[in-house]
Amino acid sequence: MRFVVALRPSGTTRRRCQALRAAPSTLTALALLAAPTPLTAQDASRGEIAEPFKVGTFEIGGEARVGLVLRDALIVDIGAANRALERDPAYPQIPMPGDMLDLIGRYEYGVKLRLYEIVNHLAAHDLIDGNTRAPYIHDVGNVRTLPPIMYPGKILNAAVNFYSHVSETGSEEERAAARRARRENRGVPYLFLKPTRGAVIGNDDHVVIPWGRDRTDWEVELGTVIGRAAKYVSADEAQDYIFGYTVTIDISDRGGRPPGGYPMTSDWFVGKGHDTFAPMGPWIVPKEFYGDPMENLRQTLSVGGEQMQEARAGDMIHTLYELIEYGSSIITLFPGDVINNGTSGGVGMGTAVRGAQRFLQPGDLIEATIDGIGTLTIPVVAEDEPPGGTGARLPPVRTYRGR
Repeated sequence: MRFVVALRPSGTTRRRCQALRAAPSTLTALALLAAPTPLTAQDASRGEIAEPFKVGTFEIGGEARVGLVLRDALIVDIGAANRALERDPAYPQIPMPGDMLDLIGRYEYGVKLRLYEIVNHLAAHDLIDGNTRAPYIHDVGNVRTLPPIMYPGKILNAAVNFYSHVSETGSEEERAAARRARRENRGVPYLFLKPTRGAVIGNDDHVVIPWGRDRTDWEVELGTVIGRAAKYVSADEAQDYIFGYTVTIDISDRGGRPPGGYPMTSDWFVGKGHDTFAPMGPWIVPKEFYGDPMENLRQTLSVGGEQMQEARAGDMIHTLYELIEYGSSIITLFPGDVINNGTSGGVGMGTAVRGAQRFLQPGDLIEATIDGIGTLTIPVVAEDEPPGGTGARLPPVRTYRGR
């Protein structure tokens, strides 16, 4: 900083110049006080963090590894970052999780603090951006994004849990009457089990339309990831048992069962249980970085760039926390289990939004987005006709239903 002083200054001017000459050190001190101070390990222990993160599973160096997601663009290899951090004797050695289930189960038992310390260390030492980026930080486009949880112990899906999804194939009057009836008699939630391994796929993996099943549908849903074992948990306390949130798609086969044999007409296994029918990801947002989904949820889905669904939490029949209360009253929920909140109007079988049914076709691209979490992008392909069989396998829809 330079100061220009007039020649032969008066006494008043001299006093002013002396004050100005003293100012730089004062200004520097004030600037240091105003500048952001890098966060330390002690700050992490108080829950302070330089920037929020998400967590996911990624193929790095040919292996599936858990990683931190910064700015939806950068992937931090947790294991490598932790080893680098522990070279500083100020940080005790803490074993890092080998997979997402381990991370979720130990998050509140030391892992959360260490992840905060890693992020604060990266920010404080300018290791995130540019030429000084740490070697264990990767661009998201340079790694394969796997399903964040490989694999949940169980997935529970809420059926018809949005008013806009009630009676989507009826007339306008029938839909209005059905929604009024549902509001007057909400009852308890309806949850069904969805398979995990085989059904769960990650971002950019393919949904495979099963051979002969030509009524394949989409449903975007918020996936709530359980963080603590939960049994008979009240809806009032349910938030304490949540680890975080992810984007899920409940792919559905609307072809139903063939006639004959066992007389049940509905078949949830056929409708929900095919391979690739549970896309999940691209990552998980820990709950402290997302907020209350019953206040800020917005979920959308598009097919081929055309928006099919959009909904907010106000359209839900049972709250997310009521789903946890109901589910935990039947079976114990464990860390890494996922409860999906249901979907809104605009599914393929419905006629309320577009006036006609539309189902997934090979070559379609599904994009499911939840604000504050991310976008799950899933291409669609068709399965080839399988060889052999004795007649006991699920037949093509066209053999028992007109097209």
